Amino acid sequence: MPLIQESYDHLPYVDTELDAGSLAAAKAAIDADIRSAGVDTSDMHPALIPAAAKYTPTFSDFIAREHARLDDHPTSKLSGVDLKRYEDLDAPENTTPTSDEERPELLERWNKALKQAYTSSEYVQGRLTQLGLLEKFGKNAWLVGNSQLEDILKGIEAELADVRKQQEDIEILRRSQQDSASGEIKTLEETWKKGVGRVLETEVAAEGLKLQILEQRRAGAV
Repeated sequence: MPLIQESYDHLPYVDTELDAGSLAAAKAAIDADIRSAGVDTSDMHPALIPAAAKYTPTFSDFIAREHARLDDHPTSKLSGVDLKRYEDLDAPENTTPTSDEERPELLERWNKALKQAYTSSEYVQGRLTQLGLLEKFGKNAWLVGNSQLEDILKGIEAELADVRKQQEDIEILRRSQQDSASGEIKTLEETWKKGVGRVLETEVAAEGLKLQILEQRRAGAV
């Protein structure tokens, strides 16, 4: 089936609008023709298949984990910020002067705890620095960002208004052209209908003459 549903001979301001019954009958005839042609309407249009077949959505690790979580537990909710990184670390048991040699695993636990504490301290310090910068300069940056977004929005709105104006101008021109040509089109249509009627009348008269000729021949033969 074609993707374009309108053609150059579509004259909405000249043609009489069809009623619901006529549209339903036309749609039924089209559907019957499609079925008789063996076209499966559930399949995508051939023009869309390559684009759809090549497209493979990609997600970040976070989104992929969220998809997996929802697949496993559809009713679960997002946990939000992980607060474990802000919790105090539990210190291992105290060491003794000989614990490093006697219990090396205790030394390993202390080394691991100190590394985690250092990492957490650096992370929190970085967060404090960022929050301080945000408190000092964030307002101005936010205002500048809003101003830039407003300028972009105004540009898009102006472009949209221009496109709408062009659409209205084209629609007005289209209506005026069809209105100016509607009289001629209707006259030509009536002339065509009369011509078709005369052709039919001529064919009927010709068939009548043929029958008369045959009857005359039969009468002469008798």
